[in-house]
Amino acid sequence: MDEIIAFTRGVPPVESFPVKRLEECAKLALELDAGRVLQYGTAAGYAPLREWIAHEYRVSVDQILIGQGSLQLLDTLARVTLTAQDAFFLEQPTYDRVLTIFRRSGAGLAGIALRDGRLDFGQLESKLKSGIVPRYFYLIPDFQNPSGALMPLEDRRRLIRLAQDHHFHLIEDGPYRHLRYYGEDLPTLFELAPEQVIHTSSFSKLISPGLRVGFMILPPNLFQSVRKFAEDTYINASYLNQAIASEFIERGWLSQNLVELKELYRPRLDTLLQALDEHFNGMATWIKPQGGFFVGMNLNEGLRVPDRERSQSAGLVLSDSRGFFLEGGDQFIRLPFCALNSAQIREGVKRLRSLFPDY
Repeated sequence: MDEIIAFTRGVPPVESFPVKRLEECAKLALELDAGRVLQYGTAAGYAPLREWIAHEYRVSVDQILIGQGSLQLLDTLARVTLTAQDAFFLEQPTYDRVLTIFRRSGAGLAGIALRDGRLDFGQLESKLKSGIVPRYFYLIPDFQNPSGALMPLEDRRRLIRLAQDHHFHLIEDGPYRHLRYYGEDLPTLFELAPEQVIHTSSFSKLISPGLRVGFMILPPNLFQSVRKFAEDTYINASYLNQAIASEFIERGWLSQNLVELKELYRPRLDTLLQALDEHFNGMATWIKPQGGFFVGMNLNEGLRVPDRERSQSAGLVLSDSRGFFLEGGDQFIRLPFCALNSAQIREGVKRLRSLFPDY
C-alpha cells in the first residue's frame, strides 16, 4: 500500500490552477498599476476589485472590505463586534476553522443542528423563544462545509423572517456557491434581505487559495469600525494579489475558469457518490450535493469514526470530525473529493469500508 489517500483538507488540486493566465495577470498588474499595487493602501482593498464586487452584488463600494482570505475578515468582525455577553449561533456541523475563530471571541456559542441537510427550525425557534437571541448566526447555505448541504429556498425565507423578527444578523459564507454541478441557482440570503445579512466569500476555490483574496459585504454602520480595526492591525492586505484577481476577472477568465473547474470536479463527485452507494449502503447516510467540495457522511448508530492509527494502517488520513462540532462528531466523516482523482476516490472509499469489518 504505497499511496496514502487523504480525505482531509478541502483544497483544489494543482492541475486546477490557471498558472499561465495568472502569470500574465501578475505581469499586467505590475505594468499597468505598479505605483498602487506595490505601495501601502487603504485597508478596504484594491479599488478596481472592490468596484467589481460592488457591481456584482449591487451595493455601495463603501460596503466592500477585502482581506487576506475571508477567515481574516471573520476574525476581524468577531474582534470588533463580539463580547462575552453575546450569543452566537452556528450550524452543526460547521466549518472547523470558523468554529475556532468564534470560540476564541468568548461569545456564547450554540449549535443548530442540520438534520438530513436541513436546519432544525424547531431547535432554533425554541432557543429564540427562551430568550437566547444571537448577535449573529453563521451559515454556509450553498454546498455547506462539511456536509455538502444546500439550504432550500423556503428555509432561506423562513430563516430571514426569524432574523428580522428577532433582530439578529446572518453571516452568509459563500465560497462554494459558484461551483454548482447540477440544478439551478437559488438566491443568496444576501439577495433576499441585504439589510439583514453580512455576506462573505473568496476567490480561493474559484482561482487559487494562494492568492489569499477574500471579501466581506458589511452594513454601512459596521463598515468603518471593521475597516479601521483592519487598518490598525495590518494596514492593508496584499494589493498585488488583489490586482492579479482583478485582472483575471477583467479579462473574462473567471467565467472560463469556472466552466473548466466544473468539468474537472463533477465526475469526481459522481465517482464518490457511486463508491459510497457501493460500499456504505445501509451503514450510513449522506447528502448528495449539487456542488461544492464535500460529502458529509453520518454513520449508523453503534458505529464510530476510526481513530488516526487505524485509518493510517489502511493508508487513509481523515479529518478529526470533532472539529466540526461544538460537542460530539464521532459518527461524522467529511469526504472532500476535488483534490483526488477518480481512482483515488474509489480506492479511498474501499479502504474506509475495510475499517468496519464486523458490520
